[in-house]
Amino acid sequence: MKMAKISSLALLSLVISAAGAQELHLDTKNVDQALAAMVADGRAAGVSGLIWKDGREVFFGTAGFADREAKRPMTRDTIAQIYSMTKPITGVSLMQLWEQGKFQLDDPLSKYLPEFESMQVYAGKDAAGAPIYRPAARPITVRDIMRHTAGFAYGPGKTPAHDAYVKADPMALDHDLAELGRRVAKVPLLFDPGTQWSYSIAVDVQALLVEKLSGQPFAEYVKQHVLEPLGMHDTAWRQPDERFARMAAMYHKKDGKLVRDTDESTRKLNFQNNKLTGGGFGLASTVEDYMRFARMLLGKGELDGTRILKPSTVQLMATDELDPRITERLFLPSKGSVGFGLDFAVRKMQPQKPEESRGAVGEFFWDGAASTLFWVDPANHLAAVFFVQTMPFDGTLHHDFRAAIYGADYLGPKGD
Repeated sequence: MKMAKISSLALLSLVISAAGAQELHLDTKNVDQALAAMVADGRAAGVSGLIWKDGREVFFGTAGFADREAKRPMTRDTIAQIYSMTKPITGVSLMQLWEQGKFQLDDPLSKYLPEFESMQVYAGKDAAGAPIYRPAARPITVRDIMRHTAGFAYGPGKTPAHDAYVKADPMALDHDLAELGRRVAKVPLLFDPGTQWSYSIAVDVQALLVEKLSGQPFAEYVKQHVLEPLGMHDTAWRQPDERFARMAAMYHKKDGKLVRDTDESTRKLNFQNNKLTGGGFGLASTVEDYMRFARMLLGKGELDGTRILKPSTVQLMATDELDPRITERLFLPSKGSVGFGLDFAVRKMQPQKPEESRGAVGEFFWDGAASTLFWVDPANHLAAVFFVQTMPFDGTLHHDFRAAIYGADYLGPKGD
C-alpha cells in the first residue's frame, strides 16, 4: 500500500502531539550568528537582542552599529525609536485604571469622551459617485479601541473616509491629545465597530482616555505609574539633551541598500518640545529598559516586588478578543497563527507553515515600524527584545531572530 507523503512540519507536529509539548533548547551561538547575518546581508546597520529565560538573562548580543557612519556600536544603553512598541505600554496604563474601576471594557467610549458619541460610517458611493455616510450600527466601546475594532483609519487609503482622515491630520505633532481626539472624532469610520480588525489611531485615543480618567497628562501618568516603578529610566517621549549621543540613527532601505537619515529629524524627534504625546508611538527606549517591561508581563504583572497589574489582568490582555466572525483582519494574518487581545497580538495555534515565524501558543507580542520586536512566551518562561532601526518594516529580521531562538522547525505546545 502506498504511504501518503507527510511534510516534515506535519510529521513533527504528530510527534509533538504524541509526546507532549516540545522542549526548547536555546543555543545562543545561533542567535549571535543570526544577528551578524542581518548586518552582513545589508538588512540592518546594527541590531541587538536580549533574552530572559527561567528567571535569568541567558543572552545579550549585538552586531553592527547604532550609527554606521560614525562607527558607533550598538550597546545595551543605545536608545532607539520603538514606534508602535509604545502601544503595549499605553494599554498597561489604561488597564491599571480599569483595575481601579474607572471604566468597564464594554462601556461606550462616548461615556468618557463625548466627542465620539455620534459616529458616521462610510457606506460606499451613490450613483453620482458621491460618498454615502450613515450612523454607526452601535457605539464604539473601550474594548474596541484596545483590540483595533473601532473602525478608525490610520493614514491614507482607498476611500473618502481615508481622505477625510488625511485632511483632519489628527496626529500632527503640534496637537495635544485633546485636539487629536476632536479631529479624529469628526472622521467617518471605515466600518461598523466590532465588525473588522484594522490597525488604527485607536491607541492614541486610549492615551486621551488615560488623561481623562486619571486627571493627569498622559506622559506624566505613564512615567509615574509604569516607567518609574519598573526602573525604565531611559524610556521617554522627550529625552533630555544629554542622551542624544546614545540615540541610534535611522536607516531606510532604498534601491536595496540602507541609507542613513542625514537630516537627523527622526533622531531629534524625542528631543523636541512637541505637544503630542502619542499613545501609539513616540517612545524611545533601550533594549534593557524594554526588557524590564517584558519581564513584568512575564511575571504576571510584577517585577522585583513591584506590582503593575494583577495576574488576571495580564491574562485578559493576552487572550484573543476577536470573534470568529471578524474575518477581515488587514495585515494581522501576516504575523502568524494569531488573534488579538488588548494591545497585544496573541498566538493561538502552532505555526502552520514552514515560513511562518516560530513561537509558542500563548505568547503575546508586538513590534514597531523600525522593525523592533518583543514577545512574552509563558510556556517557555521566556521574554525576548529585539532592537534595530530599519525602515520600512522588515519582518524577515523577526523571522530569523525567532528561528535562532526556537529552531527552524519549532512548534511548541498545541493550541485549542
